Order: sequence, then C-alpha cells, then structure tokens
Amino acid sequence: MDISSYMPVEVLYGKDVLLENGNMLKALGSRCLIVTSPTGAKKSGALDDALKVLNEQGIEAEIFGEVEENPLTSTCHRAGTKAYEFKADFILGIGGGSPLDASKAIAVFATNRHMSPDDIYTAKIEKAPLPLAVVGTTAGTGSEVTAISVLTNSATGFKKGVGGKAYYARLAFCDPKYTCSMPYSVTVSTALDALAHALESILSYDANDLSDVYAYRAVELLSVGLQKLESIKSAEEIYFETRDLLYSASLFAGLSLNLTGTCYPHTVGYVLTERFGIPHGRACAAFSPEFIERGAKAMPEKAEKIFEAANMSHADFVALIKRLAAIPELSLPRDEIDRIASRWNDGIKNFCRTPGGYTAADAKNSFMSVVKPI
Repeated sequence: MDISSYMPVEVLYGKDVLLENGNMLKALGSRCLIVTSPTGAKKSGALDDALKVLNEQGIEAEIFGEVEENPLTSTCHRAGTKAYEFKADFILGIGGGSPLDASKAIAVFATNRHMSPDDIYTAKIEKAPLPLAVVGTTAGTGSEVTAISVLTNSATGFKKGVGGKAYYARLAFCDPKYTCSMPYSVTVSTALDALAHALESILSYDANDLSDVYAYRAVELLSVGLQKLESIKSAEEIYFETRDLLYSASLFAGLSLNLTGTCYPHTVGYVLTERFGIPHGRACAAFSPEFIERGAKAMPEKAEKIFEAANMSHADFVALIKRLAAIPELSLPRDEIDRIASRWNDGIKNFCRTPGGYTAADAKNSFMSVVKPI
C-alpha cells in the first residue's frame, strides 16, 4: 500500500464555519488583504460574512476585488504590491478557482518583491509567502486543498500552473451555502472540472492508494450530482443537499489531484478556454471521453472501478459527460493549430502521467478531434 501524502491545510467544512470560527484568523495577524473577483464573493454572501468576522476580531482589512476569470500574472503582481504597501499580515482569498489561485500567487508576490509578474513561473521564492486563508464559493477546482495555482501568463496569454509547498493555504473555510449563488451553467462546468480531476487522478501514473480513495469517492458523488443537474434546467431547482454533495465531491477530487497532478485533458483544455472562451470545466471535459478510452485500454481494472463508483456503464458514463459538456463545433486554420501544437513537447508532466503513453503528436490529434482544421 502507498498512502504517502502531504496536505497541511486546516479544513473546516459545514454551514457557518466562517462565522463560527473567525477567531482562527486572529492568529494570522491584524491586517488583511481580501482578494476576490468583482462580483462573486459579494453575491454569495461570503464577503459580508468575512468582513463581519474580521471586524469582530479587530482585524483591519482592505479589498482587492479585481481578479478576473483565468487570472493574469500581472493582476496578481499588482495585488501583491497592494498587500505589501498596506503592510498586510495575511491574505484572505474568497471565491472560486480564479480568486483562490490568484490569492496563492499574491501571497508570494507580497513578500518576494524581486519578482516581476511572469517570474512566478521560474524565479526562486526567497521569502516565505504571507499566510493565506481561503473561503470557497464554487464546487469544482479544489483549490482550497491544493498547492497549485493556475495563472494566465500576462505576456503570452497562455494558461499555466505553478505550485509547491509555498502555495498551500493555512486555513480553508468550506461552507456549501456560499455555492448556492452559482448559476446553473457554472454549477455544471465546475462539477465537470471536479470530475476531470478525479478521473485524471485515478488514471494517472502518479496515483497511489490514498489518492484513489479520494478520487473514487469523488466519482461516486459526482455521478449522482451530475445526473441530478441534467434532470433540471435552472439554479433555483438545485437543492442545498445537492450543493453540499457537489462541494464535498470537489474537495475529495482536490485532495486526489493534490497527490497526483492532472493529465493531458487539462493541458490541452487550456487552449479551448484561451481561444474560444470555453469555461475551464467544460474545456477539460471535452477531452475526458477520449481520456477514459485510453484509461480503459491501459488500466482496465481501474477504469472498471470508475464505472462501478459511478454506478453507470462505460457508455452511459461517457454519454453523460458529453451531454453536459455540450462543446459546440469548433474550428481553426490548420497553420494556427500547428502554432498551438508547438507549445507542447513530450516531456510535459501532464503528458508523462497519462496512461498508455502520450506525446505532443497525440496532443495535437486530441486537439483536432475537438477543434477541426480548416
């Protein structure tokens, strides 16, 4: 058995965990930079709860509410400068994957003033980042429990992940009530993202016994949740019990992802988001069916356990993913596809983890199965 693991985040899960445990923030300092998107944290009620708790604890706070979807390294650097100038003792990230991932980078930039925006990918972290606490408002990325920050390079426009032990949060307040404000389309896309994390973890060459425990549980919950989502058409029809199920599933998937990393659907899926604006979860799911087929050939026993966890046949499970991903017909000029493919090489970690072997040429073929050359 291999249950090697490391995940130092203190996770508090349940309704009102932020309101009831706000005193834990006092241990992080007396000055806080809150990092959010322009609307999500406010709409969910998480921002108001955070401000209430910080005020009760006598913690002075400023808000940086400019994190965009697929956050730019330049935005994170600017927020890091604000944290430095405000003399923040810690960062409180509130939101979905974008604000939480951005918060991790901002905590690094705040103390490592030698870094330019795109140095985040290569420069040495010379000083410990500011302590980070996070409050999740979506059910998908699992960023609350991972040491990964996916950012958009401000120079190239390419999405790329960075990570390591410095990127973990100290505290994660996980309250499913904050996910209730998610629109239906976002709920579906984030659930597909969590499913991609679980599938890519199970079929990764870096999987171990503990990551499998987390990932199969995520598949079990997400299969139920996704079928419920398919049976309805609006956010108003999503009961709190389903929100709770989806959020807990996203954390299970995040715990597995934290141990294994992702495989090629994430790497290739980034381009669908960059070029066509396809939401991240649906972009990854576009390649999940092919990925499952590869897994079924290279790791048939593990693939069969996926379908058992989902309580669905192979065909029905793949069909459910395709219906919910709902990827439109996409096309690009062949020379543009060639330029995109030049980004990839055989040594990319996500490719090396992929079952059955996976090369840059395979990535190009996968991409062209979704984006037709013209």
